[in-house]
Amino acid sequence: MAVQNPVLDRAALDALFREARTHNVWLDKPVEDAVLRQLYELAKMAPTAMNSQPVRLVFVKSREAKERLKPCLSPGNVDKTMGAPATVIVAWDTEFHEKMPKLFPARDVKTQLAGQPAEVRHKMALMNATLQGGYLILAARALGLDCGPMAGFDNAKVDAAFFPDGKWKSNFLLNLGYGDPSKLFPRNPRLDFDEACRID
Repeated sequence: MAVQNPVLDRAALDALFREARTHNVWLDKPVEDAVLRQLYELAKMAPTAMNSQPVRLVFVKSREAKERLKPCLSPGNVDKTMGAPATVIVAWDTEFHEKMPKLFPARDVKTQLAGQPAEVRHKMALMNATLQGGYLILAARALGLDCGPMAGFDNAKVDAAFFPDGKWKSNFLLNLGYGDPSKLFPRNPRLDFDEACRID
């Protein structure tokens, strides 16, 4: 018999959604490597199509790596990124199907996907890696981290600097750390249910 998922308490829902904010200014507090490993261990458990798990993550923490990332950033994103304890390059693997024998052992999905045009595989990879990037944000919030997801960078430059073999492709960047709540902007409105949804 399936067990019904519990409803999270108010504090958990606030941390994940209602009180969570996008941060641009960070406290001088490091994000330990053990926390990054814990973050991935949580995020990897969430669902993707055929358990494809095409996301690939580079946690940019060192000064040298930050300096490689810096010229790829739009001017408005430089300070917030260089000040973040960690920046995740959320990327996707163009050859994700090579891992399918491990990820989906019930049948030969690797051969099935390999027979598709590259653009079909790439669309699947990008969609599912983006989904996994969202899971990563929720997992980070669940572990007490603050997040600053962003575009505003040159994908081609990031790929050349961090993925020179061309197999991984950058999707978006995610600054991670412990945000300074005194530097938050006022929260912008959201659409009401009737503006964004319908029940057919």
